[in-house]
Amino acid sequence: MTAGANTERRAFAAEVRAAGRRLEGHVATFGAEARIGSFTERLAATAFDRTLVDGRDKLALVDHDPSRVLARTRSGTLRLSKDSRGLAFDLDMPETQAGRDVLALAQRGDVGGMSFGFTVPRGGDAWDGDRRELRSIDLHEISVVLAHPAYANTTVDVRSAGTAG
Repeated sequence: MTAGANTERRAFAAEVRAAGRRLEGHVATFGAEARIGSFTERLAATAFDRTLVDGRDKLALVDHDPSRVLARTRSGTLRLSKDSRGLAFDLDMPETQAGRDVLALAQRGDVGGMSFGFTVPRGGDAWDGDRRELRSIDLHEISVVLAHPAYANTTVDVRSAGTAG
């Protein structure tokens, strides 16, 4: 499934430290809440379980723009994993204009955060009044957000290609 009209996007603030040609950190953190229009949303620890085993290609983009691809799981340049904090990512920065621009901004501490584009399968969320919990989602892409994110508490670090994370 590709991102389409029903795709939702969520962005998180990020702490960025520069040190090389890799970006790593957390796309999303479990339990963090965000105000999305008229409702509050949080991610359950199970939110990404399904998407981490579905075998579908995931992209790393700049500001959700499919013309600015940074990496992808199919090629192995984007790696996603779940830890106790949330959905972690590790990506190899390309030698493209978009890659150089994001890397320069990350090294300066000017990246706004991380984001992800997703759809919610039937039964993947639960509502309690104006509060929504995402329990299972289909992830399509992650994005480096250059401006203002919706959620707080994500991290982005820049690493040199040979540095173990």
